[in-house]
Amino acid sequence: MRNKAWAGVLGSVCVLLAAGALTGVLVLGWSLEQVLDTFVASNVVIGLSVGGCGALIAWHRPELPLGWLYAVGGLCQTLSAAAVPVAQLLVDDNAPTWLVRATVTVFQWAWPLDIGVALPLSLLLLPDGRLASRRWRPALLVVAATSPLFVLEVGLAPSDVVGFPGSYLTWGQYDRVGWLWTASEVRWALAMLLGLGCLTWRYRRGTEVVRRQLLWVIAAAAVVLVAVVPWALIVGTPAVVLFAIPLLPASVAVAVLRHEMLDIRLVVARGATYTLLSGLVLAAYAGLVAVLSSGVVSALIVALLALPLRARLQRSVDRLLYGERGDPLRVASRIGLRLAAGLEDTLEEVRVALRLPYVAVVVDGTRVAAAGIPAGLEASLPLQDGALVIGLRRGDQRLGPADRRVLTLLAGPLSTALHATRLSLQLQASRERLVLAREEERRRLRRDLHDGLGPLLTGVALSADAAANLLGRSPAEASAMITAVRSDSRTAIGEVRRIVEDLRPPALDELGLVAALRVRAAQTARRVDGARFTATVNAPAELPPLPAAVEVAAYRIATEALTNAVRHSNASSVVITLVCDDEFCVQVTDDGRSDGHWAPGVGIGGMHDRVAELGGRCEVGPGPAGGSVRVTLPLALA
Repeated sequence: MRNKAWAGVLGSVCVLLAAGALTGVLVLGWSLEQVLDTFVASNVVIGLSVGGCGALIAWHRPELPLGWLYAVGGLCQTLSAAAVPVAQLLVDDNAPTWLVRATVTVFQWAWPLDIGVALPLSLLLLPDGRLASRRWRPALLVVAATSPLFVLEVGLAPSDVVGFPGSYLTWGQYDRVGWLWTASEVRWALAMLLGLGCLTWRYRRGTEVVRRQLLWVIAAAAVVLVAVVPWALIVGTPAVVLFAIPLLPASVAVAVLRHEMLDIRLVVARGATYTLLSGLVLAAYAGLVAVLSSGVVSALIVALLALPLRARLQRSVDRLLYGERGDPLRVASRIGLRLAAGLEDTLEEVRVALRLPYVAVVVDGTRVAAAGIPAGLEASLPLQDGALVIGLRRGDQRLGPADRRVLTLLAGPLSTALHATRLSLQLQASRERLVLAREEERRRLRRDLHDGLGPLLTGVALSADAAANLLGRSPAEASAMITAVRSDSRTAIGEVRRIVEDLRPPALDELGLVAALRVRAAQTARRVDGARFTATVNAPAELPPLPAAVEVAAYRIATEALTNAVRHSNASSVVITLVCDDEFCVQVTDDGRSDGHWAPGVGIGGMHDRVAELGGRCEVGPGPAGGSVRVTLPLALA
């Protein structure tokens, strides 16, 4: 609250001083020419704009130094505005000379603090009150250190207001160092130009919000430079150009407080285009007249060149403000080069190329990938497997035709990138399931060895020791214990075989894949409901040597498919077909009818995981003649 109170006080004082200046002018009965020549009008307008905007910023954003800098600067400017009519009233009333000179001193020393110090420094601190980066710190120090030179230039000068005595702080040798004051004017112009460069640097590296803020100030600063620099350096330039200065504080206030209300990029784009075009046309015309000595011919040449030049300039300005949406093929080419980097990088390239605040791909209501920060209105374009969500630029109510053309052209590459991303996510999920399954298998194996086989073998060892101890004293008891050891040993051997079969079916090593499948098929004679069931294996007479992992996967998948047919289908027969060419193919088909989609369970999920682990393909589901499981496995494993 205290900060707001101070902001209100500074703003109110600026208004009171401006009102006092205007009241004094009315009392004196000055003409408009006198008001302009004494800088009362310009100081009032500049002071109210700088002080008022500064007070508003300080009121709403007291943490920003910009508001306080402008509020104090506006106070100084309006103080100078009020000092001139007050000095004239004092002269008319025959007031003491010292009082008049003191008033003139206030006039000469107050307003330069605003124009020479506050305005150049503010451009380096926009829009958040901090420097753009550390590399701009020397620039800030130079501008701040040389700012007093402008104040000295104005304050030490002999009074140029007719009828007033000189101020107390004038310097008798002022005119002898005119070069220094010229350097001061150049320094002010360079400081403003440096601030404009800093704003441009921030704009090129800023977010969409920062760019929207800075465009206001960049446009105003450019106008102020073009208008005021000639007045400072060229004698005879009318003082009316000073009325361009209020554009700067007004644009700063809009940038800080209300930048989202209006997008001025279209105005800036067209204004910059026609300003550049006008300058180039005038320069070309002047040059051609000097060379050809014919105004008519020069005008014809310029007229022929103006239209294509305008189009080229417009494209350049639009590319700076809106990105490359005017060249869809170029954007598509750039996006195509980024597809291999992933969907996130591709979307970021789209966002940067079109100067969009936010781009995302959504599938079934879930955001798969995004670039930028969502803010404001959004539009959507369909993709093959989802939708492309576009955050609209502030000020836009819908997606423009130029943006829509580019994004429609990019829908194909983005759909490809989305499909690749989904496959990658599915592969990652499959690999995670494989890792979990492997860990579960290891945990089960450890449990079987530790809890089953371990105690059994320990019991065998203890029983054998006990039998050895009883052999001399009680042969009958020793014989009984040896019999128990024999039984436990057989149990342990059976447990070992079970564990080994779980790791790799022994039938594969004893019989081979084809024979092992035929044995398993022969063991399956009936379904779970008791109906008769036949299983046939069709395979080449001899299979080439298969990688162990492929052989185990083929056996497990075929037996799992056979088991599923026995348990869950109404089929009466199953055919297992093995084909080995460049790849190894296992197909299991049955004649059972199925009316709906197969719900994936543990068995089908295990098939997919085994195939994914080997880099193969798996197709599972009902077909026109019955159920079908088709698996293709590579013969060469990495």
